[in-house]
Amino acid sequence: MNKQQEMAEINLLFDELFPLCRSITGQGLRDTLTLLSEKLPLEVFGIPTGTQVFDWVIPEEWVIRDAWLKGPNGEIIANFRTNNLHILNYSTPVNEVMPLAKLKEHLYTIPGLPDAIPYVTSYYTRRWGFCLSHKQLEQLEDGDYLAYIDSEMINGELNYAHAFLPGESKREILISTYICHPSMANNELSGPLAAAFLYNRIANWPNRRYTYRFVFVPETIGSIAYLHRFGKQMKERTHAGLVLTCLGGQKKLSYKLSRSGKNPLDRIWQQMIAHGQYEGGTRPFTPEFGSDERQYCSPGFNLPVGQMARTVYGDYPGYHNSLDTKESMTIEAIQQSIDELESLLQMNEAEGCYINQFPYGEVKLDKHDLYPDMNAPATRFLSSNEIVDSRTQLNRILMLLNYSDGKHTLLDIAERSKCNIDGLMPYVQKLVEKGLLEGPFHEKGRELG
Repeated sequence: MNKQQEMAEINLLFDELFPLCRSITGQGLRDTLTLLSEKLPLEVFGIPTGTQVFDWVIPEEWVIRDAWLKGPNGEIIANFRTNNLHILNYSTPVNEVMPLAKLKEHLYTIPGLPDAIPYVTSYYTRRWGFCLSHKQLEQLEDGDYLAYIDSEMINGELNYAHAFLPGESKREILISTYICHPSMANNELSGPLAAAFLYNRIANWPNRRYTYRFVFVPETIGSIAYLHRFGKQMKERTHAGLVLTCLGGQKKLSYKLSRSGKNPLDRIWQQMIAHGQYEGGTRPFTPEFGSDERQYCSPGFNLPVGQMARTVYGDYPGYHNSLDTKESMTIEAIQQSIDELESLLQMNEAEGCYINQFPYGEVKLDKHDLYPDMNAPATRFLSSNEIVDSRTQLNRILMLLNYSDGKHTLLDIAERSKCNIDGLMPYVQKLVEKGLLEGPFHEKGRELG
């Protein structure tokens, strides 16, 4: 699939997913997984209402069929079918006429964004409500209003799904995203769309060193339920991971470090930023806000999982409201995020220890067509993204051969070479092809296993 075809498919899937009323349970969530399953082979799970998952209990499933708010003259003030953000998510049923003063106890707006309809939830406390723009609220006249919500809570299930891309090793890279927000673009759909199409990118790699675990969950309760079932396995297998969220918009990628701050992706990202390969930001880990990295990095699991965003939650006007549209996010930004995520994961594939197959004395490089036969001021070498002179090329080859002793990782060698992993990759590939290096290994010459 070329880039133009991929963008067209992302755009089409966005349009299919956007209207769905998602929540932490329910048909909208299941319909979302069904549509995503057309892009990657998801295995879907259902956890029954009332199931204990660590300190949490799976809630009742929310069924929402219809909702509207009518004014004194019969005009429709808010309509669930027009915009599903108009309904307080997880609202209990109501069919009642009431004066404006009483109704206002059940209305939610954002005074600072008078044209925006807010996204408001009440998952674990029973209440009902409608969400309006503040401009609408200010225009409401005294009189009697009909509030109607056709919903119910049932003993159902919470759903999540995963898919795997097997690699040479059982050690895993986790890619996790959430699927529980209704019609918002950046805050909801950018993560699942990026994950689904990243899956297809990785599926087309000629080789995979790691196994890739793709997880789609309702935020917080979903990742807790997933860890309850698979956490022990993940503690044994997870090499590194990313939670994907808010990957649209015009800003640069922003990476939230894992709890340890030392997982492989933490180190690769920081090196890429330091050497100008990426223009982006780095955020420290904190459990105070964020997404499912808080669950994966909770003390009992402490998985090596960071979080990647672009237009970060809370830092843009459309966060959790109706201003979060496709136009404000852009499909192009999602594809750019996929490009950059794929690049980061490819560098992680290459990271590790290599072994020099001729460690006694220096390799005679000209014998292997690796010694420059002319003094060129600047030469593009192999597939590197840089243009470097022949001396720099030679230096990097010599550094690789000398420090490929099973004790230094590619990151270590890149730091000594004052470049990033990407700057070493063409030389690594050539040295491996010529039988001068073997690897990568996980540590001290041991293969991943």
